[in-house]
Amino acid sequence: MTTVDLPLSGPRGSQANGTSTTHAGQCTLCEAHCGIRVTVTDGKVSRIEGNPDDVFSHGYICPKSTAMGGLHEDPDRLRTPMRRVGDAFEPVGWEEAFTDIGRRLRRIRKEHGKQAVGMYLGNPAAHSSAAIYGLLLRAALMTPNFFSASSIDQMPHEFAAWKVFGSNVLIPITDIDRTQRLVILGANPAVSNGSLSVMPGAKRRIKAVRERGGTVVVIDPRRTETAKLADTHIAVRPGGDLYLLLGMLHVLINENLCDTAALARQAVGLPQLRRLVANASPEAVAERAGVDAETIYTLARDHAAAESAALYCRIGICHQETGTLVSWLVMVINAVTGNLDRAGGTMFSTPAADVPRVAKYIPAGYGAWTDRSGHYKSFRGELPAVVMADEILTAGEGQIKAMITCAGNPVSSIPQKGRLDQAMASLDLYVAIDMYITETSRHADYILPPASPLEREDVGLLLPVFSVHNNIRYQHRTFEPPAGVKDDWEILSRLMLELLPAPLRAVVAPVRARAISAVSPLRLAAISMATGPYGWIRKGRKGITLRKLRASAGGLDLGPLRPRLREVIGTRDRKAHLAPEEFIAAAAALLKGPASPPTGYDLQLIGRRQLRSNNSWLHNVPSMTSGSNQCTLHMHSEDAKLRGLTEGDTVEVTSDIGKIAVPLHISDDMRPGTVSVPHGWGHRNTGWRHADALPGANVNDLHDPQRVDTFTGTAAVNNTWVSVAATSAVAG
Repeated sequence: MTTVDLPLSGPRGSQANGTSTTHAGQCTLCEAHCGIRVTVTDGKVSRIEGNPDDVFSHGYICPKSTAMGGLHEDPDRLRTPMRRVGDAFEPVGWEEAFTDIGRRLRRIRKEHGKQAVGMYLGNPAAHSSAAIYGLLLRAALMTPNFFSASSIDQMPHEFAAWKVFGSNVLIPITDIDRTQRLVILGANPAVSNGSLSVMPGAKRRIKAVRERGGTVVVIDPRRTETAKLADTHIAVRPGGDLYLLLGMLHVLINENLCDTAALARQAVGLPQLRRLVANASPEAVAERAGVDAETIYTLARDHAAAESAALYCRIGICHQETGTLVSWLVMVINAVTGNLDRAGGTMFSTPAADVPRVAKYIPAGYGAWTDRSGHYKSFRGELPAVVMADEILTAGEGQIKAMITCAGNPVSSIPQKGRLDQAMASLDLYVAIDMYITETSRHADYILPPASPLEREDVGLLLPVFSVHNNIRYQHRTFEPPAGVKDDWEILSRLMLELLPAPLRAVVAPVRARAISAVSPLRLAAISMATGPYGWIRKGRKGITLRKLRASAGGLDLGPLRPRLREVIGTRDRKAHLAPEEFIAAAAALLKGPASPPTGYDLQLIGRRQLRSNNSWLHNVPSMTSGSNQCTLHMHSEDAKLRGLTEGDTVEVTSDIGKIAVPLHISDDMRPGTVSVPHGWGHRNTGWRHADALPGANVNDLHDPQRVDTFTGTAAVNNTWVSVAATSAVAG
């Protein structure tokens, strides 16, 4: 096998050598979009390595990147549209599929109204331009029944940002490359590469904080891969984050450690915060936080004393009933210590497509409508995904009769007591835009497979909004798509055209292909870049262009984050509102006393990120699932001894909702009283021959879909109370 390690050249970023060709591209499996070099030998991927010329990832890749070849060549990946015939699927032509889908969608909307069509946009769509076109299709559908992975992932961050800064996009970014103190709460960037503070090569960046004399602290019930890189690990009680942060805020305010000059310029709400935490001393909250009072004092004082400091939280806190409140308090603590909009603190990006500046003009629409029960409110145009099953299965006006899903696997990824599986099978029409037959798409009437990630040419405009360094990068194709293959944006665009009234469809039909290509992602990128802060309209000849970007070896470096709160903030007084009334009231109520655990359950269950696992489709790539079973229960040795359990035992994990059986791994990286099972496993009845044969269970069988974040309806899949026993003991 011949590989190429020479600098890449040419507009496509490729260098040939004999029978091998190496292409510059990006791994699109997570937010980091690490730059890669893909070597193709005799038509197949023979090597994937990091691209040292990439301006953001600088040659770093994680094991997931090496799965790109396996995904592309996976024999289970769909290459042509599939139509349901009985209990099986058969290939169908694109035109026939679109025509029938359009006819049936229009009929359902005419007979039952626009709300009868629902849509779900999955996590992988956000890693390409599909997200933009998915939102455009959602607008064309004009349905209130829109759902996305955001409400099982990040919505608490967005809601808190909207209340504090006036825009859901203004989630402060951790300036990790310049900070002197990094505190990580409920996140594991050594594995995730920093979701919503995108930091490829996070391990290097974390180590660099310490190498320049800074300090790293990780607050997590488990000693994670990130915690092992830190100076200090604090094993907070699951769900104790809220009380720990309230205790820190008490110290900062009562000991006059707040940066009053910065607060006067940037924010309002300090008096209300002072009243909230008056009685929340570290001694008062320590037991509920699961952290001793002295540690809370030290955390607060050190954050205030640091030359620069950034408190960063992520998905571990989003998956709790207090997710929005914890997100808010993280923003508050960074602000009151003078670490908002400050180098080395938390800041906002200046991307090539200036989404932060524009987003403040887009209303969040909180409560513009609700689900039919009236319990869940819409936020930024969608309802929480936990209500999907009810909205499909409950008869009556507004019932969903047809669904379109783009990527994602909600039957596997959403807590729903198995009802969503039943719901998807009951639809009059279900269209899935997906490369695979998954637990969800197996119920589809049509599966429309997009091009492989290695066949795509794209410019990511959304993820740089949350990057820790301003950049713009070009995703080159490794393979030319075979004839007839369509990208996801093309599929979504064509579905939009199928919704047009008959006269307009007739007019558009002869020029349909040209109309779709006229709004391609590259054209949108060119316009966005030209009109953005670095574009030629503002910068003249020095401005960035699509041509310059395409010709670059690894994208364009647009510089470090810079202060711009006043430019982008969406509040009327252009100040951060640190004390929203509903947040203050909810936190005060919780300070009076948390809910008691259900009787008979004595352990708290949390999730676990895995380096070789991300979206469920990676489980069908053998190189990502080799070795021992990855779906195990992690438990502290003290808890195992108390229950008479030993390493490798099959244990039954039971909640008040359901039960699963998985092998036990004893690990003192766990906090006593806490256990962990990763999400996304337990595949059955899919088109994944490899993944279906793997051991594992779906942890969502344990989570109650009615346990959600108070404000956003985000599924609370952390801190579920469970009991654990050996299966033999259960059987006996």
